[in-house]
Amino acid sequence: MPTWRCSDPSDLAYVLDHLGELVIKEVHGSGGYGMLVGPTSSAKEIEDFRGRLKINPRNYIAQPTLALSASPTFTSAGVAPRHIDLRPFVLTGVRVRITPGGLTRVALKDGSLVVNSSQGGGTKDTWVLED
Repeated sequence: MPTWRCSDPSDLAYVLDHLGELVIKEVHGSGGYGMLVGPTSSAKEIEDFRGRLKINPRNYIAQPTLALSASPTFTSAGVAPRHIDLRPFVLTGVRVRITPGGLTRVALKDGSLVVNSSQGGGTKDTWVLED
């Protein structure tokens, strides 16, 4: 996945021109804090973030917004589609193995692309069916 380092002047110029299309993350951030999801942000949120980038560009990276899948999810209003991502587990050593299954994270907030549990996300069972 392409990653633009805002500490690089040419990368910063690109990011500032495309804020509404990108996800901007703190370099040392975690759990979905301190980020901007351009396509779901208001014009004011984008402009506020533009100011942060100009003040401290070294603190940020940018990446394209992922097109997450959706899955039926039980909510307080009933079953509704919510965005999900699958984190497979890869074991390395003498050889590389991908384990069956993984961790499926779900964005429980309607329309959200943020699946981090610290931001209100959850998990779903991940089943691998074999013959």
